[in-house]
Amino acid sequence: MILDDMEPTSTRPYLIRALHEWCTDNGYAPHIAVHVDGSVKVPVEYVRNGEIVLNVSFDATNGMRLGNDFIEFKARFGGVPRDVVVPTTHVIAIYARENGQGMAFPPPDESQSVEVDPAQGVTESGESSSEDRVSALRSVPVPLGSEDGGGEPPTDGPSRSGGRPQLKRVK
Repeated sequence: MILDDMEPTSTRPYLIRALHEWCTDNGYAPHIAVHVDGSVKVPVEYVRNGEIVLNVSFDATNGMRLGNDFIEFKARFGGVPRDVVVPTTHVIAIYARENGQGMAFPPPDESQSVEVDPAQGVTESGESSSEDRVSALRSVPVPLGSEDGGGEPPTDGPSRSGGRPQLKRVK
């Protein structure tokens, strides 16, 4: 087997794990922004504009596994425990809630689709992108969920201005 012929492993899951560890080590609550489609298993009532922000701190999750292909854990949404399965290709950012520091990633393309079957677990049906580019992340206001993993769905009213971090993809 020649190494030049092999497709390199995506850096995205490694960067997600590293930033999760950095947040945890510094006492911050790591949050991930996720592009939601049929391959993401999250409570749909908390999805806004095809995205959801999840608190992935150890205090807000149970049984979390940050794998190369999927992030899996249990979390409470409105007091109800739910299973969450997120393909790492669908994580569009990971950041510390307290200061907005983190990293954004390009959204998934069509070839990165996967199937989530609640009865059978997770099966992969797509290819990983060979060009996992990283985007900058800057701090701007955003409403965030509560500490219970997803929080209450945001209201459709005017946005808050409190200097909270918000994700903005910069290319």
